[in-house]
Amino acid sequence: MSDEKILTGYPREEDSRDHALRPQYLKDFQGQTALKENLSVFITAARERKEPLDHVFLSGPPGLGKTTLAGIVANEMGYELKATSAPALEKPKDLAGLLTTISDNTVFFIDEIHRLRPALEEMLYIAMEDFEIDWIIGQGASARSIRIPIPPFTLIGATTKPGQVASPLYSRFGIAVRMNFYDENEIISIIKRSASILDISVQEEAFPLLARCSRGTPRVANRLLRRMRDFAQVLGTGTVTNEIIMTGLERLEIDLDGLERHDRQILKVIIEHYNGGPVGAETLAISVGEAIESLEDFYEPYLIQRGFLKRTPRGRVATELAYKHLKIEGPKKNEDQGILF
Repeated sequence: MSDEKILTGYPREEDSRDHALRPQYLKDFQGQTALKENLSVFITAARERKEPLDHVFLSGPPGLGKTTLAGIVANEMGYELKATSAPALEKPKDLAGLLTTISDNTVFFIDEIHRLRPALEEMLYIAMEDFEIDWIIGQGASARSIRIPIPPFTLIGATTKPGQVASPLYSRFGIAVRMNFYDENEIISIIKRSASILDISVQEEAFPLLARCSRGTPRVANRLLRRMRDFAQVLGTGTVTNEIIMTGLERLEIDLDGLERHDRQILKVIIEHYNGGPVGAETLAISVGEAIESLEDFYEPYLIQRGFLKRTPRGRVATELAYKHLKIEGPKKNEDQGILF
């Protein structure tokens, strides 16, 4: 398979530099060990049976490599990747147009699959199970439904909100994969690989510091690596060192735990405006001037994972760790709290 075909299907607006950093095969994919091992078994078995891989459901926070994994599956299977996103599919004819033009065993990737319209979901049910689509011909009393056969394919659906995917759609995926934040050693491996590909000089002792503030996310790690390269080129000797990283983080307003200015603002608003919470997501989103989707999909997962924020039935609550991180005195505990009257 040519390099051109390997990259076919990635969204055009993606930064071309990210293409170079995307691993093309499982052996080059860093971290997520259990996920890779299981996926390797499923892919190998499907190849040996000369069948399309079962449909794959990928979930997890943004930036962890869901799109990259879709490309890897296509490359490992040796088939074409065709990619789209759910918001781009407005009418059944949009989905039908894609499904009727794919070739045998194509890997069909739908990003943000939780945003599919109900009419498209129903069309997808039949396509996933029977490799056919229902199409209505005519109008009114003369309308009739016909089934159009389509080539066997593997659907890969990716989402940051698995709970919003309709149950009938989710149940049709044979392989469900949950991607988690990467640990520090995995991020170090990713940064080293990226530095080698981009020909960036990094001191060995600087890798752990860079990994520590990368939010456990490869996308963030690669972005920080490129920015530190800029600081090293202009302010240093061209080599990324701990001193360069500390200077860069200060200028970018990122702390050593990976929290950016907006992360700290979210925690400060909860603490200073709402006495530490609980506060509802919509109220919090308005208070920090952020869309609720961005709050829930991008900011909250990491803050919760690091123990700075809690989701409760009544709303968001800042933890004791958040007070310590922001160097704000925590609320005084009532010594009589818990006594029954």
